[in-house]
Amino acid sequence: MAPLSSDKKLLLIGASRGLGFALAEEYLKRGWHVVATERARTTSQVHNLLEASDGRLEIEAVDIIYPDQVAALRARLASRKFDLLFVNAGVTNDDRETIADVSTDEFIRVMITNALSPMRVVETLQDLVRPSGTIGIMSSELGSITNNENGTYEVYRGSKAALNMFMRRFASRHADDRRTLLLMAPGWVRTDMGGPQARLSIEESIPNLANTMDAQAGKAGLQYLDYLGRKVPW
Repeated sequence: MAPLSSDKKLLLIGASRGLGFALAEEYLKRGWHVVATERARTTSQVHNLLEASDGRLEIEAVDIIYPDQVAALRARLASRKFDLLFVNAGVTNDDRETIADVSTDEFIRVMITNALSPMRVVETLQDLVRPSGTIGIMSSELGSITNNENGTYEVYRGSKAALNMFMRRFASRHADDRRTLLLMAPGWVRTDMGGPQARLSIEESIPNLANTMDAQAGKAGLQYLDYLGRKVPW
């Protein structure tokens, strides 16, 4: 079946593999025009989507931990406007490590990738999003302080809680902005990062996550939602 036709445009940061790749594929199926980014072509799967995209996929290179690369991407896209900016970035460490034994370097790596860099992307690229558009970030249910009752993935949880805090502050600073702001929790998904024991397949998570984001379009303010549109407690 041919993809639907749409004039909507997505800027997807982090589409090389896993959930980001699946999001690029899903929005191309929905007929969107997608600008997807990769860190390194040698490890990226997103090029596999080019042939079937009918010219609706563009691929840009950026490593978001480097602010100069994010600024350069902003300059290259300065004349463009997007309906959705979505930042998909995340790393984890050994889930057995606690704050008591994680190295400083490893802690910094996780926090910079999961909390600081996504927010720098939002700050730098926000003006590329239409006044009626959506700015979203891939968070996690593990970022919920309320739901933290078993203590696993301690450092990763902290990084996602920090991300949520920073995004909530961004929303407060832009209280008059009518755009939709989303922190999305995809569930525990079977990817390289999620591992083979994860509860959900990509096919169970990503189409529903996209449905949730599309359904929220036009609703001003920040929400923290899971892939089925359920509110996640802060």
